[in-house]
Amino acid sequence: MWRKGPRNLITDVAGLTVGNHTDQRVKSGVTTILCETPATAGVQVLGGAPGTRETDALEPHNLVDGVDAITLSGGSAFGIDAAAGVQAALREMGRGFEILGFRVPIVPGAILFDLPNGGDKDWGRFSPYRDFGFSAAMAASRDFEIGTAGAGTGATTATLKGGLGSASTLLENGITVGALVAVNAVGSVTVGDTPHFWAAPFELDDEFGGLGLPHPMPADASAVTTKMRTAARGNTTIAVIATDAKLDKPAAKRLAIAAHDGFARAIWPAHTPVDGDLVFALSTGRSETPLDLEAVIDLNAAAAATMARAIARGVFAAKPDKSDIFPTWAEKSVVGQ
Repeated sequence: MWRKGPRNLITDVAGLTVGNHTDQRVKSGVTTILCETPATAGVQVLGGAPGTRETDALEPHNLVDGVDAITLSGGSAFGIDAAAGVQAALREMGRGFEILGFRVPIVPGAILFDLPNGGDKDWGRFSPYRDFGFSAAMAASRDFEIGTAGAGTGATTATLKGGLGSASTLLENGITVGALVAVNAVGSVTVGDTPHFWAAPFELDDEFGGLGLPHPMPADASAVTTKMRTAARGNTTIAVIATDAKLDKPAAKRLAIAAHDGFARAIWPAHTPVDGDLVFALSTGRSETPLDLEAVIDLNAAAAATMARAIARGVFAAKPDKSDIFPTWAEKSVVGQ
């Protein structure tokens, strides 16, 4: 029987910390996940409009065998600067891939499009995201805020305010899986016009309201509701799936692929041409549990379930702000009662 980790955060995976920087004026932010020692990493992009940094380095046939951090940022292409700020913080810490006497922190990153969300984007010549990234890295710890925080600050979905979500799962064999996600989907995370999350079958201990799935299912459950049919068009869900299981780069990529099933379980529709849907995978290798084929299947299933839960938790935890263009889940649920 799977259960939640003690924090129900990605930091239940040993060897990871997370830092947020939130700017309510810009209505955007940065979230970074730091690895205490370089972690094996992979990536899978299934959305049609990604914005990324250093993802090629994670392909199994390429040189780098460990990363120091992963950075998720708002700000569209401007937010790619956030990883440079995280890199600067890691350099001050003496971290990085050593080559010819130099240390180069390896910090892949991804961005989401949150520009038209009601925030003040008139920041002058240079965007603030490099500084946001530095601050996020310096704030990293095992406890961090979800909801309207970090990269999820200005996130939205088709009908609700989005947010930063996280969840963890402890498997029966002792392996831990954790997910971190900034939910900014073009699709919807709830069933039709109800407050019920698509991710409901995977919920543990009423972590996002305990409503289950609606019964009977509403007539509009399969209707395609997207931001493309509203005024707001900022999209992309970006995420990290992590485990303490020992994985090589091909297995890490397979874990990232599996975690995308969590997108499909929690967002309708997902992986569209206008989303940049992406999952990074991290393996800290702290667990000594051997992985046979059956254990790998369980690990990949847990990755999908944990990601679905993290997506729902991010939206569930969002907090209202006077400049919001969409209601939070809590606000809409109260109105709908």
